[in-house]
This record gives sequence, C-alpha cells and structure tokens, in this order.
Amino acid sequence: MKLRKKDSIFAVRKKKAIKKTAKNRKRMYAIVDIAGKQFKVAKDEQVYAPLMSEEEGATVEFDKVMLVDDKGKVQVGAPNVKGMKVSAKVLEHVKGDKIIVFKKKRRKGYRVKNGHRQDFTKLLISNISK
Repeated sequence: MKLRKKDSIFAVRKKKAIKKTAKNRKRMYAIVDIAGKQFKVAKDEQVYAPLMSEEEGATVEFDKVMLVDDKGKVQVGAPNVKGMKVSAKVLEHVKGDKIIVFKKKRRKGYRVKNGHRQDFTKLLISNISK
C-alpha cells in the first residue's frame, strides 16, 4: 500500500499535535476553588471568575487548592492540599454575554422576554506556590 502526499502530511501534523500536548503536560497547573466554583489554572493564564469585591490591580490569594500537578507529580488534597496557594491579580470587572430568557405558555397568550448579563472578575494567575 502506497502513501499519497496528503497522507504523509497528516502523519506529520499528528506528530506535531502529540508534541504540543506533551509540552503542555510539563506546565504546572492547579485546580482551585474560587468563589464556590472550581477552575483549572496555570501560571500567566487569564480566568473569568464570579464577581469579587476587590479593586482592579489588587492581588488576591486563594488557599483552597484541591489538586496540584507539577510536571507529572500530582498532589491531591483531602479536601485541600496543605500549604499550597495560588496568587492572582485582578485585571478588571466585566460583564458576560447577554443571555435571553424567554418564557411562554402555549394557548394562554403568555410570553415574557428578559435578558441577563452576569458580572465577572478577570483574573491573571501570577503564581502557584507553597
């Protein structure tokens, strides 16, 4: 069975994709509880968390770290990993996309259309440390 040119290109692309994912596995990441929601975060990553009361430019620390993966060494907390902290900088407070809430009851003439925009805080993860 002979390979066509485009078959060999796909094989090369697949190898590149495998290399990229292997590179991403070497990055340190953590699973953190921020305002009751869990986020997978890594250094220099931006996260949209629920609205926080801190001002823009302030530094925030989260100590509810549930899991840490440091280049293949995984630490799982019960419920939290002791001594681990994630620090982040508050970049800005933003509103999310508009969500349309439409209610209708058939044959009753009842129709209500409402919109909703959730408030978020944009965080820049600066450090994951002990």
